[in-house]
Amino acid sequence: MTFLVAASRDGRPAGERFRELLASPGILRIPGAFNGLAALQAKRAGFKAVYLSGAAMSASMGLPDLGIIGKDDVCFFIRQMCRTSDLPVVVDGDTGFGGVLNAMDMVRSFEEAGAAAVQIEDQELPKKCGHLNDKNLVSAEEMAAKIAAASRARRHLYIIARTDAAGSEGFDAAVARARLYLEAGADAIFPEALTSQDMFREFARQVNAPLLANMTEFGRTPYLPASAFEALGYKMIIWPVSALRIAAKAQEAFYGHLQENDRADAMLGSMQTRAELYDLISYSAHEALDGSLKKTVITEAMRGIAAE
Repeated sequence: MTFLVAASRDGRPAGERFRELLASPGILRIPGAFNGLAALQAKRAGFKAVYLSGAAMSASMGLPDLGIIGKDDVCFFIRQMCRTSDLPVVVDGDTGFGGVLNAMDMVRSFEEAGAAAVQIEDQELPKKCGHLNDKNLVSAEEMAAKIAAASRARRHLYIIARTDAAGSEGFDAAVARARLYLEAGADAIFPEALTSQDMFREFARQVNAPLLANMTEFGRTPYLPASAFEALGYKMIIWPVSALRIAAKAQEAFYGHLQENDRADAMLGSMQTRAELYDLISYSAHEALDGSLKKTVITEAMRGIAAE
């Protein structure tokens, strides 16, 4: 139920609610969502938090994930996801959008937009996807200064420090950076692009902190279920771009079909019906808030039931 018609909403800060989820037993499963509708769908499926990926945001805007989008772009996505779903949103903050002061400003802006947690990475700008080659990293000390500044600026935001050092500087450097980031004030560590179960296990053995695993597709990490990452010592798992990949592939198929056949009705079985969409976005409840609107009658056609 969306924010306009919600009967009750948890008024506690999002970061506090996210910490409560992490205090529960087991690994926290955090699927990616790239807009308010996707966040609603994730919530209806039973997920308790969602992840807002920079790659997904960029792709949804028709842009590559190279640090092109800005802080205000991200806040636009945060607000719609928080307002519609009321789920804690873990946000990809890239490199903090600049230096130490920029990272502090980002933290305050994300909190005001409704975010529960932020991920900050140790790459230089222009940054790249963590599963690509030849990434350039800032010094460990510079990243630690950003983390310390972000920690100082936050009111409740949960801070996740991501290190891309495993692929650029080696496994031991990634461990050393993670420990330094924790000393600087990070709440959790996100070791990006580890390439084997043994690496994940060893990282968890050497780094005593809540750890986040990234189960992205078409990358360097082997495909594992959440239960396997939990057994390896991880507290959080994200599928950052999976929903967008599914949606984009479906749209591609639709546009190809429409161009070839000059009609869309043959794909009705692949579409969310009008009735299903209206139910998801609480259409009738919104109508009820405005006495000037007549209640919409949900017909069989809206449900996808063809007339005989």
